[in-house]
Amino acid sequence: MENLTQLVSVITPVHAPSIEHLSGAYESLAKQEMPAGWDWEWLVQEDGRTDALVDALPGDPRISLGAGRPGGPGVARTLALSRVSGQLIKVLDADDQLTPGALARDIAAFDAHPQIGWTTSRVLDLLHDGSTAGWDKDPAGGVIDRGSVLSFWKANDYRASVHPATLCLRRDLVFALGGWMALPASEDTGLLLAANAVTAGYFTREYGLLYRKWPGQVTSQAAHREPAEYQARMRIIEARANALASMIPNGFGASTTA
Repeated sequence: MENLTQLVSVITPVHAPSIEHLSGAYESLAKQEMPAGWDWEWLVQEDGRTDALVDALPGDPRISLGAGRPGGPGVARTLALSRVSGQLIKVLDADDQLTPGALARDIAAFDAHPQIGWTTSRVLDLLHDGSTAGWDKDPAGGVIDRGSVLSFWKANDYRASVHPATLCLRRDLVFALGGWMALPASEDTGLLLAANAVTAGYFTREYGLLYRKWPGQVTSQAAHREPAEYQARMRIIEARANALASMIPNGFGASTTA
């Protein structure tokens, strides 16, 4: 990875209800043991302009705060791309936490498999009482073929075979795909399927994320599954992924230097 910044840019969108969980996300980042020569930066982007983030986080120079007009998490994530310095981009929702070693495992996967454009990992649900629960249908670890996540998603009622909240992607791939979709929800799924439509990925069997379950999360709201909007989101995500797959028949040329 010569001549490039050995940095993982972690992007976190945040809105008012999730600010209380940011300290846990930060602690999980601060505990990451990085490979020699590597570090992380945390790009926290408020969906709106309330200045609520000013006192919510410590004065760590690796933290970069941003704000913009309200547009939903996809817009907030994409706006944060303007401040990216790293060659790898990691997603981390404000209410989630990385497990120890998560970033190091992402970096190791890219080093070992230069043909991949993205990585994901297993997830543990973090419940209100502090206990955790896993999913027993995760795929085997290793390289994920181009198009396989999209095929699974189509055949399994719009459920992906890997979790989009654990994505780590090459910077060039994220920019080539235009960042996150401008949808009110499911924008992370949209990026996962778009990435898989054009390049292979990698799945780590070790748990990489604690996915918080709580009443204020977007996916727990009734509006998230309102039939008309939900079907519209799924159609848009599928159409984009199909178009990318057909327009880029040879796949996205993943850089071998990141």
